Amino acid sequence: MKQFFLFICIVFSANLFSQDIDTYEKYPVFPNCESQDINNLKACFNFELAQFVYNNFKVPEISEDENYKGDVSVLFEVDKEGDFKVLYVDAVYKEFKNEVNRIFNDLPKIKPATYNGKPTFKQFTYILKIPLEEPTLENTSKSEPESDNQDKLTDLELAAKKEFDSVTKSSVPYQDLEYTSQLNIPFTHQLYSRFDRSLNLVGTNSHTAAKPYIYEDVSKYYDLKKAKDDLKKEVSSKWSQKLWNEHLVQLQSKNYWFTIDPVFDLQVGKDTDADFNTTFNNTRGIYVQGGLGKKFSFSASVFESQGRFAQYFNQYAESIRAFGPDPAIIPGRGIAKRFKDDAYDYPVAEAYLSYTPVDFLNIQFGHGKNFIGDGYRSLFQSDVTSPYPFLKLNTNFWKIKYTNTWMWLKDVRPEVTEDGAFLTKYMANHYLSWNVSKRFNLGLFESVLWTNSNDRGFDINYLNPIIFFRAIEFETGQGAGNAIVGASAKYKWNDNVNLYGQFILDEFSLSDIRAGEKSWKNKFGYQIGAKYYNAFKVKNLLLQLEYNRVRPFTYSHNTIVLNYAHNNQSMAHLWGANFSEAIAIARYHKGRWFGDAKLIFGKRGFDFNTDDDNLNYGGDIFRTENDRNGDTGITVGQGNTTNIFHGEFQGGYVVNPATNLKLFAYLAFRDFNPQANTASTFDTNTVWFSVGLRTDLFNWYFDF
Repeated sequence: MKQFFLFICIVFSANLFSQDIDTYEKYPVFPNCESQDINNLKACFNFELAQFVYNNFKVPEISEDENYKGDVSVLFEVDKEGDFKVLYVDAVYKEFKNEVNRIFNDLPKIKPATYNGKPTFKQFTYILKIPLEEPTLENTSKSEPESDNQDKLTDLELAAKKEFDSVTKSSVPYQDLEYTSQLNIPFTHQLYSRFDRSLNLVGTNSHTAAKPYIYEDVSKYYDLKKAKDDLKKEVSSKWSQKLWNEHLVQLQSKNYWFTIDPVFDLQVGKDTDADFNTTFNNTRGIYVQGGLGKKFSFSASVFESQGRFAQYFNQYAESIRAFGPDPAIIPGRGIAKRFKDDAYDYPVAEAYLSYTPVDFLNIQFGHGKNFIGDGYRSLFQSDVTSPYPFLKLNTNFWKIKYTNTWMWLKDVRPEVTEDGAFLTKYMANHYLSWNVSKRFNLGLFESVLWTNSNDRGFDINYLNPIIFFRAIEFETGQGAGNAIVGASAKYKWNDNVNLYGQFILDEFSLSDIRAGEKSWKNKFGYQIGAKYYNAFKVKNLLLQLEYNRVRPFTYSHNTIVLNYAHNNQSMAHLWGANFSEAIAIARYHKGRWFGDAKLIFGKRGFDFNTDDDNLNYGGDIFRTENDRNGDTGITVGQGNTTNIFHGEFQGGYVVNPATNLKLFAYLAFRDFNPQANTASTFDTNTVWFSVGLRTDLFNWYFDF
């Protein structure tokens, strides 16, 4: 792509050896050209530059050793002060690039070009022939015929005729502007673990719960560009650069930039518990990101996918299917159509606009997912659901970061459709993060859900950005919405160890707690965890322990639609409610190589869903609380108690750090052991192995 970019510059920009429509009154002037007539300045400039390069350029030995013959293309400018600046060099050997930079640094300061009598910069391309050819006036300039109607055009019209060329000339080599932009860093736990320690050093004023992060925020603590450059492969051809180091398309000018990349998730595997031969996934897509000016950024990704997964995953996908003919919802992705006899076709599109009008405020509007928490799981807001429309405001000042997110969600179950259409519901989440000290962070969280009752649509009462909406809920009526509140904390023990936690409260009755009868009304959950960076003095080794526990009936509601979910998937923990879970994670990377291991031990309580017992035991957040199994004696894991073990191991190689393209191998063990086998909950023992090539832009969760 760099060569293509250079070709465009050669054709359309000021070219020493091709026709140039001169937009300047006067060319840059070397000292030896000062006595020349203005019409001869261009030829004199070309000759003086070529003569200087010929007399001073030292051909690298590698060129002579390999008997190289070819061209070295240089894009440079003479700035307003008359200094030469190299913008880009295209050469087979890096020795040529080094020598070109040396030569141009030695060029003397000259009189700059002028336009309307004022100094201005001018860009050029220079083609250096190898072996060197002695320059002459004849081979460094060409005559330019005058336009027949040039004297008939006004000055304004003449300037307008050169507008396209000036736009082309404004392009410069791409400088990795995404790493300081207002774009989101694609959220994957694996990628974020690479810079998590830098953000959590004792004394930083960072806020790490609200994700995904913005590049500009992370760049204050971790040099993302340097991390990518450290992984750069020294390759010569343009296609090798695109494969190993760069975006497929990358373009930059003074006021804009953008990149375009293909997206792949191509994998094949085997599930020992399945009644089919292989698992597979075949995702192709495109990923576009860019910026306009310094305050406005955009991103879009479109995926076309077909896949067949492990048997337990397919069964879960079909169990949460939407109303209508489509057979499944792929967890985390979206509604899937049937592909062949036993696979799925699931297209997905995500996009957002990011605008930072002032330094302390970032506004995003788009279709995607968000996450709040420092752990692997979140009890506040997780990214396990399908993408949804959202509006998000991040306000950062003093020791405070305040995140407001408004979302448009869907309930797609048959029992809540309206005239055959999915039911819309709305969610407003507010998270206030306060760095109390250089070690301790405190967070406050609130979420409110409501529906389009009485055709009120998106209730503007909930646009109020002030945290804690319970008063508004009561003001608009008890049945107007469902509110959840919570708190989080993080403590930096030292630079390598931090502790974190969350507490979520859906409903609370002090009198019932005092009674000690384990009332169903006490709906809450909590998380505690720890991270150990550079564990046991092994650089880039992260160890993480986490425990999550959520009581029955949390996240559910006494109305059928006001559950804490979207597209039949929980907006918080993947397991819903009525569970306890212990997680151990290890992540390591060295250069482009990486390896992860994850072990999960859990206990869940499911409903029996039989003719004899169709009670709600509190694990299914989509059921109303009206058919609960009891008012007291409610315990975690009640109902069809199921013990779960899930282990994952993944290793691989980062093919291209600019796009996070990876070769990987994945191995999972899953033992799902319920107290009683039912139509929806039954004993399985799975070993799932797969290998593939993936552009890693989002989290896949297979651990349920």
